[in-house]
Amino acid sequence: MRQILKEYTYTPATIQRGYSGKSLYLNVSDLRMEEKVVTEFMKEKFIGGKGFDLWYLWQAVTPETRWDSPENEIVMSVGPLGGITQYSGTGKTLVCAISPMTGIPIDSNAGGYFGPLLKFSGWDALELQGKTEKELVIFIDGNKGLIQFCDAEGLPEDSHLLAEELTRNYAESEEDQVNVSVVSSGSAARNILYGMLNFSFYDPRRKVVRFKQAARGGLGTIMLDKGIKALVVRYKGIKGNTNNPADVATLNRIGVKYHKEMHDLDEKQNGMRKIGTANTILVMNQYDLLPTRNFQTGGDPAAVNISPKVFIEQYLTQGIHDGCWYGCTMSCAKTADHFRLLTGPYAGACVTVDGPEYECVAGLGSNLGIFDPRAILEENFYCDTYGVDLISFATTVAFIMECYQRGQISREQMGGLDLAFGNSDAVLELLHQMARGEGFGPIAGLGIRRLKKLFAEQFGSDPALLQDIGMENKGLEYSEYCHKESLAQQGGFALTNKGPQHDEAWLIFMDMVNNQIPTFEDKAYALYYYPMFRTWFGLCGLCKLPWNDIVPADNYKTETPAKVPEHVQNYVDIFNAVTGKSIDKEELILQSERVYQFQRVFNIRMGKGLREHDYAPYRSLGPVSSEEYLSRQELYDRQLREKQGLDPAAMSLDEKIATTRAYREQQFELLMDAVYKRRGWTENGVPKPEHLREIGMDLPMLLEVIEPHL
Repeated sequence: MRQILKEYTYTPATIQRGYSGKSLYLNVSDLRMEEKVVTEFMKEKFIGGKGFDLWYLWQAVTPETRWDSPENEIVMSVGPLGGITQYSGTGKTLVCAISPMTGIPIDSNAGGYFGPLLKFSGWDALELQGKTEKELVIFIDGNKGLIQFCDAEGLPEDSHLLAEELTRNYAESEEDQVNVSVVSSGSAARNILYGMLNFSFYDPRRKVVRFKQAARGGLGTIMLDKGIKALVVRYKGIKGNTNNPADVATLNRIGVKYHKEMHDLDEKQNGMRKIGTANTILVMNQYDLLPTRNFQTGGDPAAVNISPKVFIEQYLTQGIHDGCWYGCTMSCAKTADHFRLLTGPYAGACVTVDGPEYECVAGLGSNLGIFDPRAILEENFYCDTYGVDLISFATTVAFIMECYQRGQISREQMGGLDLAFGNSDAVLELLHQMARGEGFGPIAGLGIRRLKKLFAEQFGSDPALLQDIGMENKGLEYSEYCHKESLAQQGGFALTNKGPQHDEAWLIFMDMVNNQIPTFEDKAYALYYYPMFRTWFGLCGLCKLPWNDIVPADNYKTETPAKVPEHVQNYVDIFNAVTGKSIDKEELILQSERVYQFQRVFNIRMGKGLREHDYAPYRSLGPVSSEEYLSRQELYDRQLREKQGLDPAAMSLDEKIATTRAYREQQFELLMDAVYKRRGWTENGVPKPEHLREIGMDLPMLLEVIEPHL
């Protein structure tokens, strides 16, 4: 066991209707622990999950707080539905902090066991504040009512070793390892800004520690900057009624119904239990949505080499339940077991690789021009164990590669790395440099926004081109969808609170393929409803996938199949069954909107959150280069004729590109106007006081922030 620097005891609160009624505050500067009361006001206005996170973070920081300020907090909460075992996808932990990438609150979610075990240990939320030079491990034992600040000396740097050692150390027996969860990062997170957090769970079938990630926004970088090497929680005794729900019979009934859907329909719909989220790779490629070579095009014939079939037949273990929390029938957390590494400090070792998920295959694969499944899995493993946000890494490296392709930076300026599209060896070496803090690694770890400035100022690169092809918004890198032909999804990325992450809205098929939202008003409604609905998952501790990745067989017959109305009602019913409340589907959206509007005002408080911060890079909207235009010339020429009444035959290529750009940028402005109006914001993107009053969020502290901007 570790040397104990300070220890506290507490009486674990009993969970009642999804809440313990207590939150835990830990300050590593002076090894201080406080218990806080979770008030009825918090439950009414913020529900739980990222709502609680944002509420505590608001109180902890000021407009002057930066990501590495001691008062910045990492806040974690699982929400009232977190930890139920009857319904799939109820193990999510929501994490918030002021981000190194954006300077505003970032929220990220992770599967695994940590959040539920933390709650059942007696805590609805955990606040981590302060900084210490002597690295710590923080241990919470929910059965014994024990909190320890421990010395971290001698522990491994990287997650696959660190979490394994801590799991063994803090479990009371081999069988007890399933009751331990570790939050850690890795060696690269010390040297880059987009370090991420790994949330562990022990897999008794494989007898290995596995991971889910709270990846976005630099949370791992913050945790290591604070001097926290790892968090460990232990709780034994999970049962179907540990949340003490108000109506366990309803909870059981709805859970059985959904489990039957998964059993009967998964094979016919998405095959989540065979491949997980990577099931869509060839579909994205077919519809020109698979980002290829820094989002220049939406696919490549070589995508067949990284198809679901290849991963299923050659790499991913089949026939083992792969849920990342108890009771999840979706079982989509696939792994490549006994995978032999070829590079880096662990070359020759056989490891379990958690993945690949869609974002991994599209990001580390096609977006880097890499169509080698083995290389993708090795990149996947090292991103995870080094603590690197896979999405930010992939999108940043794709940007660097295009800069290299277009002569904006040289191989010499990259320290000799040949970061050409398709060079997986160079990509892996860059990851290893990040872990060592050497060479070009820490520079690439700055993220696209800072690299645009650095390349222009130090390397003489063209700032206008860098702005066009640098796929970031608000400082956060785009996730992996090529969405030039979906105006709604352009807004779904750029008009987000935290930056371009697809967990707010994924409207590509509704908009581009099925033409279900043709008008600006239709798109604005979709960009109101779906971000609000998806926010609710983050308030309650839920995974999004069980909502719409497997749907009822007759869902297509409903008036709004994209909403999956039967599943919406499921969520209403399980919320009521756990909490004893009686919300309906309209109240569900209102619960979400209160937190969504709060986060928008929080952004404004931190100096962002206005219209000027919602603009997308042009690569997100349309073809930047002649190669991009020519790759879909028939489409773009037809749009000139049909949408603008122009004759492309009478125009030069440069004229066609410029005219297309002017039109698409105007369309995006009109979309912003429509979305802001639907969300109850001014033309500058500020929530209106009357709208805040209407939804019950006209709190004096919010009105004070927005008043100067009205």
